[in-house]
Amino acid sequence: MSNKQLQQRRLSATPRGVGVMCDFYASSAENSTLTDIEGNQYIDFAAGIAVLNTGHRHPRLLKAMEQQLQAFTHTAYQIVPYESYVSLAEKINAAAPIKGPLKTAFFSTGAEAVENAIKIARAHTGRPGVIAFSGGFHGRTYMTMALTGKVAPYKKGFGPFPGSVYHVPYPSDLHNITTADAVTAIERLFKADIEASQVAAIIFEPVQGEGGFNVAPPELVAAVRQICDDNGIVMIADEVQSGFARTGKLFAMNHYAHQPDLMTMAKSLAGGMPLSGVVGKAEIMDAPAPGGLGGTYAGNPMAVASAHAVLEIIEDEKLCQRADALGERLRLALTDCREICPELVEVRGLGSMIAAEFCDTQTGKPAAEVAQRIQQRALAQGLLLLTCGQSGNVIRFLYPLTIPDAQFAAALKIIRSAMAG
Repeated sequence: MSNKQLQQRRLSATPRGVGVMCDFYASSAENSTLTDIEGNQYIDFAAGIAVLNTGHRHPRLLKAMEQQLQAFTHTAYQIVPYESYVSLAEKINAAAPIKGPLKTAFFSTGAEAVENAIKIARAHTGRPGVIAFSGGFHGRTYMTMALTGKVAPYKKGFGPFPGSVYHVPYPSDLHNITTADAVTAIERLFKADIEASQVAAIIFEPVQGEGGFNVAPPELVAAVRQICDDNGIVMIADEVQSGFARTGKLFAMNHYAHQPDLMTMAKSLAGGMPLSGVVGKAEIMDAPAPGGLGGTYAGNPMAVASAHAVLEIIEDEKLCQRADALGERLRLALTDCREICPELVEVRGLGSMIAAEFCDTQTGKPAAEVAQRIQQRALAQGLLLLTCGQSGNVIRFLYPLTIPDAQFAAALKIIRSAMAG
């Protein structure tokens, strides 16, 4: 079977709404190498959209899941619970950068985690309103689409959306949006759209994922914390993409002095298995009544087993430190590329959550075509990259943190070649 044959079968059998970037099909994968059904190999700088911080098929993950497979694969935790769920919650409670007694609930997807965080905040406060940020991505379900600050392709044609959701600008030095602008917008909402006493939560990504890897300034986090404290609002940090060593710390919120009340997580939590969670202050987490939280597959034992292994790998293989080291190498390499690619206007991020933004040299407007051209050139040389940003003019780099040094160096050469044209 060829990639071309399978591509025709996909087009006939599946809807166009499930957008697919590549026209080749995976056959196998190991650490940071992906092999297609024709035997072509690719260096994976997408990692399943930030899911594989510990790489494809890490031996310790495989062993953990094999052991769980021999015991049981599913009971529905709400029907018959199991120790591994409880002990994983204990580990997350101990690791999360939130003070006080904490509790954790597990779900299946990042969108589920965000939905449940909003449910918990509304149950705790008795209020409907939620404030989110432009450029943020929080999921594809109706509530999370409403929260997401990007129309195409996520919200196009799907309205109306749930009400009582409001957006404010997210700071960006490149685009001259300051923390003061964001705070002023929140204050304007309180005067023009919804009174502060009716807002349940403010949700933000400490490093925006789909939005282009914009990093929250410390003063923004401090200001949101103060607004939440002054008005009895729950502060939610969405760490679905930024968590589990990607930014050089276990969570991106570890970089900040001010702490959220709730945090969402998913993606690299379970190294490729579907698992997400919400961790937060116990008194807030306990707001929903029994039966108010859950899901048939929520906290699946196979995924939980994998997550235990992920946390051990991050610690034992010092992946936070490796994220910093690899990220610095990438940052330097990208900065050097500015001499051959003048459209590269900014390199930003934390740890190994690094992105490059491209704008037209004449007009200064976002240059999505440049980002796409570089992405295509890199793919032709065997390197898988992802674009992002509200205008699609940003390339993000999401390699496994376990990538071998020699392969990482080869990828950097491809990136330079792709930018040179």
